[in-house]
Amino acid sequence: MSVVLVINSGSSSLKYSLIDMDREDSLGEGLIERIGQEASSVSHTARRMGDGSPAPTVLDSTHKSEQAIADHDEAFAVMLEQFAAHGPALAEYPPVAVGHRVVHGGARFFAPTLVTDAVEQSIGELEVLAPLHNPANLAGIRAARAKFPAAPHIVVFDTAFHQTLSPAAYTYAIDAAFAEKHRVRRYGFHGTSHKYVSEAAADFLGRDLNSLRQLVFHLGNGASVTAIDGGRSVETSMGLTPLEGLVMGTRSGDIDPAALVHIHRVAGYTIDEIDGLLNTRSGLKGLAGRSDMRDILAGVEAGEDAATLAFDVYIHRLRAYAGAYIAQLGGVDVISFTAGVGENAARVRAEAMATLSFLGVQIDPTRNDARGGGVRRISADSSTMEVLVVPTDEELEIARQTLSLV
Repeated sequence: MSVVLVINSGSSSLKYSLIDMDREDSLGEGLIERIGQEASSVSHTARRMGDGSPAPTVLDSTHKSEQAIADHDEAFAVMLEQFAAHGPALAEYPPVAVGHRVVHGGARFFAPTLVTDAVEQSIGELEVLAPLHNPANLAGIRAARAKFPAAPHIVVFDTAFHQTLSPAAYTYAIDAAFAEKHRVRRYGFHGTSHKYVSEAAADFLGRDLNSLRQLVFHLGNGASVTAIDGGRSVETSMGLTPLEGLVMGTRSGDIDPAALVHIHRVAGYTIDEIDGLLNTRSGLKGLAGRSDMRDILAGVEAGEDAATLAFDVYIHRLRAYAGAYIAQLGGVDVISFTAGVGENAARVRAEAMATLSFLGVQIDPTRNDARGGGVRRISADSSTMEVLVVPTDEELEIARQTLSLV
C-alpha cells in the first residue's frame, strides 16, 4: 500500500490527511484550529477497510476536543497522538512521503519539489510575496521534517499550475525594470484545485482534456476563476497575491489602485492598515457585515438591503470574468463550479450563468437545486456548454503530485 500524508498548514491551523494512494481514499484526516490561542480545537476522523469493502468505511465518530496548542510543533505532536489514540496507526500505515501545500512559489517553482534546506530557504525568501500564507506553510514543513525525518517531503505550490500563463497574461503594465527587480507580476493561486477540477471534469465527460476549453470557478471564502485550454492555465483572476480578482468572503478583489492612495490621504491609513482593510474587512463582510454566503443568501431572502447589494456585487463580478475569459478562450466547452460556495450555493451558480443565455448556456433548475456527492451536470440537455459541479479535493491532488515525484 502506498500511503501519503498530506499537510496543509495555515497561520493558526493544521489540516492533515493520510491517503491510501492505491485506492485514492482517506484513511484518516483531521483539523487543528486556533493554534497559539488559549483553547485550540482538534477534530480527527479515522477510517479503515471494511471486510470485503472496496473503499474505507467509517471506523467511528469523529473525535473532537479542545486544548492549548502553542505552535505548529505542538500541533504535529497532537496530530500524532490522534493517530495513535484513534487510528489508523501510522506504524501500520507508514507514509512513503509527506506532501505539503505552499501558497506562493513565485517564478522559481513550477512543479512538485523535494524539500531540501535550500528549498526551505527559498520558500522563506518568498514570504514577502505571501506574508499571510508562506510563513505558516514553512512552519508546517519544518515541524513535519522534524517529526518524519526519514520520509521524503514534497512541496506542491498553489502558483505552479499557473506557470503556463503567457507574458501577456502575467505582466502588469508598470515600469518593466522595477517590476523585474521586485518580482511584481501576476502569479495566480488555487492551482491545485483548478488542476484537479479541470481533470475531473474531463474524466466525467469522457473527453480528452487536451481538447477542452474550460472555465473553473473556485468559490470559497477565497475565490478565483481560471481559463484552462487543453489542461493549461491561460488566464486566472488572482495576481501578485490572492487579493486580486473576484469578490471574496473578506477580500475586496479588484479595486482601483488609486483608491489605496486616496485611503492613505483622506484617512491616514498606513500600509499595514490598508492591507488589513482589503484582506480582512472587505468583500462580503465589508458590504454586509457577514462573510459566509449562507448568511448573505438568508439576508437576501429576508429583504435586507446590505445583503442584497453584497450578493449583486458578487454576481456582477462573476459575470464580468466569465465574459472576459470566454473571449480570451475564443469560446468554452465546460464551466465548472467548485469549493464551498461553488458546490453548495445553487442560486449563485444560476445567477452567475443567467446572462450567458445568448451563447446558448442553459441551467436545468432541478439539476442545479439537487444536492449530491461527486461530479454532476447542472446544465440542460439543450445547453451549448456543459456546466458542472465538481467537488474539489486539493489533498488528493497534492498526494498525487507527491507520489509522482517519489
